Amino acid sequence: MNIGEAARRSGVTAKMIRYYEQSGLIPEVARTDAGYRSYGDDDVHRLRFVRRARDLGFTVEEIGELLALWQDDSRRSAEVKSLALGHIETLREKIAELEAMADTLQALADGCSGDDRPDCPILADLETGKASAARPGPRRFGVTNPKSQEH
Repeated sequence: MNIGEAARRSGVTAKMIRYYEQSGLIPEVARTDAGYRSYGDDDVHRLRFVRRARDLGFTVEEIGELLALWQDDSRRSAEVKSLALGHIETLREKIAELEAMADTLQALADGCSGDDRPDCPILADLETGKASAARPGPRRFGVTNPKSQEH
């Protein structure tokens, strides 16, 4: 089957199939006399494996390790479990980082009056990198806005 059909059957885009070939996750497939890639059912099965691993957030390197273990009949399940547990820890760290970002942004949004005045703790934080109250009379390109003084 051609790359389009392999993409349709595996749920992986043709662009990603080419990338996976280039990165070594899937072996280069045979080509027709016209130079088109020719995929078989085993290739589609491998692509589905890769897609599912990507859906679970594994990196290309981790997927390479999983593929090697998957194809090794003498593998130890302890190796697979160790890889999965390491990935779970990475995911939990990312979740904690995302929650911290959401909490910070929520606190900034809660401190923003959301009215017609230009003072904005969200922009002040982005400018300074520190959670802080907006400065009185915000500067725009070094100029104080006189309307910000109005209440």
